[in-house]
Amino acid sequence: MTDNDTHHYTIRRKPLLEAAHEEMVKFERKENEFRKKDREERAAELHLPLNEIKVH
Repeated sequence: MTDNDTHHYTIRRKPLLEAAHEEMVKFERKENEFRKKDREERAAELHLPLNEIKVH
């Protein structure tokens, strides 16, 4: 493999890595929102004062 081939593959790979990173960020954001909503729903079902609980 020549330096030119390596450069070509690097150029082709970069957009794929950027797209994968963006998808991972979207997934993590949705997952965090889901967990927050789930936590709030469970706290409401159990009548827990979620905002008042401080864990150190």
